[in-house]
Amino acid sequence: MSQEMLALLVEALLETTYMVAISAFVAALVGIPLGVILVTTDKGHILENIPLNSVLGAIVNAARSTPFIILMVAIIPITRMIVGTSIGTNAAVVPLSIAAIPFVGRIVEAALKEVDHGVIEAAQAMGASPWEIIKKVLLPEALPAIILGLTITIISLIGYSAMAGAIGGGGLGDLAIRYGYQRFRADIMLATVVILIAQVQLVQSGGDYLARRLNKK
Repeated sequence: MSQEMLALLVEALLETTYMVAISAFVAALVGIPLGVILVTTDKGHILENIPLNSVLGAIVNAARSTPFIILMVAIIPITRMIVGTSIGTNAAVVPLSIAAIPFVGRIVEAALKEVDHGVIEAAQAMGASPWEIIKKVLLPEALPAIILGLTITIISLIGYSAMAGAIGGGGLGDLAIRYGYQRFRADIMLATVVILIAQVQLVQSGGDYLARRLNKK
């Protein structure tokens, strides 16, 4: 493999890492509070609000059921409005973030629902406010499961970012299509696959390690 190809691989790896990092950050920033709201507004919980819970649940389900490739094309006008273009790594961050937010929301919801309700009742008996229960009981107790959920999200985003290359999103997917597929460069295709596998293994190992360290049980 030539030096030029190696340089292209490194550039594509950096683009993929950038897309995944930014979209994962945005997804966590919005998805974690979303998951908290979905749990706490559910029937019998500390901030019960069935209408709000139903509406949010329907929006999340609709977003999650939309295939990513369709979502990317459908929100091109929104992408252009936010970043000024529909092509490139910055443009790809928008659909990646929108696709990941409901995914994170449901993962956080599932993790918080696993928290023993007796612990919540004990906190209420001691006079804790809903915000204190969320901050000092729900999130700390569910943190290892949330970390594992975010790990799954990042791995999914790595796959989605490769798919984003199909419409000019840049990164390893774009490189694999333009050089590996269109120019019949099997070595480039193999290299991108190996790099993507290595990325996934690294993220999974890091997430597992962090979750173990935070698990107090």
